[in-house]
Amino acid sequence: MNFKEYIEIHRPSIYAKICEYVPMAEPKAHHQIMRDYIDRQGAYRRPGLVMLTGELFGAKPEDLVVPAAAEQLSEDWILMQDDVEDDSELRRGKPAIQRIYGWVHSFNASNTGQMAMWRMLKDYMVKYPEKGNRLFEKFYHMLEYTVEGQYVENQFIHHTKDLNQASEALYYRILDSKTCYYTVYGPMQLGAIAAGQKGETLEVLKEIGQPAGVAFQIVDDILDMTGDEKLFGKKNFGDLYEGKLTLMVLHAFESATPEEKAKMNAIYAKKRQDKTKEEIDFLRELIDKYDGLGYARRTAEVYGNKAKAAVEKHKDKFPLNGFTPLVMSAMEELYIRKK
Repeated sequence: MNFKEYIEIHRPSIYAKICEYVPMAEPKAHHQIMRDYIDRQGAYRRPGLVMLTGELFGAKPEDLVVPAAAEQLSEDWILMQDDVEDDSELRRGKPAIQRIYGWVHSFNASNTGQMAMWRMLKDYMVKYPEKGNRLFEKFYHMLEYTVEGQYVENQFIHHTKDLNQASEALYYRILDSKTCYYTVYGPMQLGAIAAGQKGETLEVLKEIGQPAGVAFQIVDDILDMTGDEKLFGKKNFGDLYEGKLTLMVLHAFESATPEEKAKMNAIYAKKRQDKTKEEIDFLRELIDKYDGLGYARRTAEVYGNKAKAAVEKHKDKFPLNGFTPLVMSAMEELYIRKK
């Protein structure tokens, strides 16, 4: 069994728990908007990591479903807000939420998901006071750092818009909060906390999950340019249209001539809807010219190897059970993927 197969075993119970907390209540038109992304269902990687790490350290699946469901629901409502902010075209293979219901109703409905998420965590605290409180604090800190990362990214996209003021350090700062913590080691730590783990275990999971998160995000950026839209579930070149920072763009900009840099900046200064296909094609040609994709792939491999090395380094700290090899599978599948 690999990590994807593991996820599919637990997907039904996680989805059912989310629907329990976000029912089709009145007014149905309002709740239908929040349920839209919930019912599309995503890859369920984050709740899968909650479940897997929890079971690795001895927790029962039934005691992990609520934290896993809260993790997935956080993704669902955050993605709704992200898509409104970025005016994205596609999400999970269908039109982005604001393109169906409008940005006002979509953003408002996302609050329903957020409130249900906090209700889940509150109920978990009532059932498991000691570890429930620790899990709540970890969850809060994870989302707090994620929102800060969103601010840093939005500041560049909507205000700075100047690649001269960008750097790989800025790129890594954004993905550290939005991907490394929120997508990888945060969910792993939540599962460990639900299994009663503390201190050193949480730090080990961070050491493993941080480089895996970097590799995941770089691959995500690559797939934005090269992936099959039907598999990836999003329109290609969305990062270029939205003016996001990627390693490919930063590498191309650093290598470009003064004239090319000026044109890249002029394109990045524009709003998404004002960018033309010809301008996006120019950015793509520069990335190809300076081997931006190759640079990104090599960097992703470096971080993927760091994650595998960290797993090997700390393998004696993991229980020897059937879930141990799945941790390696999970780390690899974060960055060896097509969607």
